Amino acid sequence: MAQHWQELIPIDRYSVTSNGLLHDYDRKVLTFLYQPLIGSTCLSLYMTLWAELEENRLWSESSTHHLLMNLLSINLKDIYEARLKLEGIGLLKTFVKSDESGRTFIYEIHPPLNPEQFFLDGMLNIYLYRKIGKNHFSRLKRFFSDKQKPMEEDYEEVTRAFQDVFASATPGSLQYMQDNKEDLEAEHQQEFIGRQEQKTIQINPNTFDFELLIAGLNESLVPQKALTKKVKEVISNLAFLYGISSIEMKNFILGAINEKDEIDIEDLRKGARDWYQFENYDQLPSLINRTQPAVHQVQVTEPKTQEEKLIRLYETTPPIVIFKELSGGVEPSVSNLKIIEEVMIKYKLPPGVVNVLIEVVLRKTDMKFTKNFVESIASHWARLKIKTVKEAMEAARKEERSVKESKKTGKSTKKPIRTEVIPDWFDENGKDSGKEQTIENDKELEAKKRELDEMLKAFRK
Repeated sequence: MAQHWQELIPIDRYSVTSNGLLHDYDRKVLTFLYQPLIGSTCLSLYMTLWAELEENRLWSESSTHHLLMNLLSINLKDIYEARLKLEGIGLLKTFVKSDESGRTFIYEIHPPLNPEQFFLDGMLNIYLYRKIGKNHFSRLKRFFSDKQKPMEEDYEEVTRAFQDVFASATPGSLQYMQDNKEDLEAEHQQEFIGRQEQKTIQINPNTFDFELLIAGLNESLVPQKALTKKVKEVISNLAFLYGISSIEMKNFILGAINEKDEIDIEDLRKGARDWYQFENYDQLPSLINRTQPAVHQVQVTEPKTQEEKLIRLYETTPPIVIFKELSGGVEPSVSNLKIIEEVMIKYKLPPGVVNVLIEVVLRKTDMKFTKNFVESIASHWARLKIKTVKEAMEAARKEERSVKESKKTGKSTKKPIRTEVIPDWFDENGKDSGKEQTIENDKELEAKKRELDEMLKAFRK
């Protein structure tokens, strides 16, 4: 993937336009519903672009990205990454034109979903629920809703209809329309200031193998007409959200068919959600099921070396899967999953970087996953602003060299009794350094504890 400086430089100009008129109420929706999902930097960028539009206008003046950097007090890389998040969540569309004078961007900001659309979305509401918890989620639903007040029976509607109030058109008004036809046609080239209904998040249906699904449904006598456009969109979203394959999706569809041979969308969503929660300790989808964002992927070509293959694996595999594989197929405990997710939220480490962290911790601590040790590494990497798998691997190598140097310069002159198991990629010379040495005496526990203490001290320096 191209680096941010290949996509954007400070002198590139941009203009802001709006897809619809933004209201003050949108600020509350963005702050309370969107900000937990996209972060404060993304929200600041959106608000800044919005502020460039004059009141009740749809276009801003042209500016350079250097102005944005000064207004937000952040670098261009952060602006670019925030822009991608806004695009992904449906709040921004970007258009670019390149000519001899340079690149010019148009940032089209889109109003957020209204609260009803958001809480019924089927994707965004689930991510928000998982992020802020049940109590805060319920509080926000109450904040954006109000009690229904039924109309009392004693009231009778007396509202007049249009034809009861207004008269029909006169010949004179029709003649005016005909005489000014050219002026009216010219006015059609202008755009009215208004607000369009916003579309919810939709995963591209082409990412799901519908041919395989239809082949399986034909065997079960499910009519193909049941797979309407709306149903296919829901299936694509559910497949992405819960990681459901085409073969697994067949079972949920069979459970959602009603007596009219139609697929009940709510039953389909409920079936997928219940299955996922049963398979994942009653948890909804969270960060540990995500993979490395494309913006932070470095292995974009076909991997050739073992290290490149490992980078590709860590960039395309969720942390929960890596943890299970490194543990010999043993499912991670609820406390382990909580530690991983807390690290991703608290220290803002991408999934690929967390994969490297998981391997380092498990290898160095005899397959134990202690919170203190995990956070000592995570906080260090966060301070180093590590965002890619390659950077994380290099940081791990550097730390390993530091540990070895501290052992060599230490006061103890005894020969090391045991060497911890470390990943092969720690050895930059390609040697097999991951083989565990034989324990030479009966003081293994004491030696192991001493080595672990040394590693912890090295991390704290």
